[in-house]
Amino acid sequence: MEEVIKIQNLSFSYPDGRQVLDNINLTISRGDIVAIIGPNGAGKSTLLQHLNGIIHSNGAIQILGETISKSNIRQIRSKVGIVFQNPDDQLFSPTVFDDVAFGPINIGYDKEKVHNMVVEALEQVGMSGFEQRSPHHLSLGEKKRIAIATVLSMSPEVLVFDEPTSNLDPRAKWSIMQLFRQLPATKIIATHDLEMVRVLCPRTIIIHQGKVVADGKTDKILADEELLQNNGLAGEKFVN
Repeated sequence: MEEVIKIQNLSFSYPDGRQVLDNINLTISRGDIVAIIGPNGAGKSTLLQHLNGIIHSNGAIQILGETISKSNIRQIRSKVGIVFQNPDDQLFSPTVFDDVAFGPINIGYDKEKVHNMVVEALEQVGMSGFEQRSPHHLSLGEKKRIAIATVLSMSPEVLVFDEPTSNLDPRAKWSIMQLFRQLPATKIIATHDLEMVRVLCPRTIIIHQGKVVADGKTDKILADEELLQNNGLAGEKFVN
């Protein structure tokens, strides 16, 4: 399988000296659907933000064979789309159309192409007809869908999600999960929702204290009660 992400010896510390990532080595192949799980503070969100250069540090990260650098960061961000946990961090325009069009406009596409990309992205997330709505007056589930559309409008090859089902009611959660089944591209999902992991993700990575402590088939990892207990996840274990 073609490697789309290769991480080698990635470590990261904040200015106060607190180490968040400790020698991370991972490979993600095209078409993978991968869950990243771990307790709060494990380093999951920090790892995700390295994948399109929001955070840059000493480790080498390659996206489709290209090492992330200042010179190619714009290109990398068109290939790796990150959807943040809180959609309000991603939605800042007066209308849904403006939010979804922001990326394509900044690439320099003409008006017709931008319009077509927005329409297609909204259709993919089941939000056609919302173009002139204010994103700030939508439900949380609707906001999350629009946030996904802002990334899809760039036609990325890798989709990265940070806690996509957090704070959603059961109906909205399952609706998002159904949407994920239909989305193209390689998917990386950082979450505490082990039910979603079991349903959607064939592969699971556990991160604890900034280190990869397990990487394998989801069914095997979620069945290992001792592994979950030792890494702060036993209370979230999905029970058949």
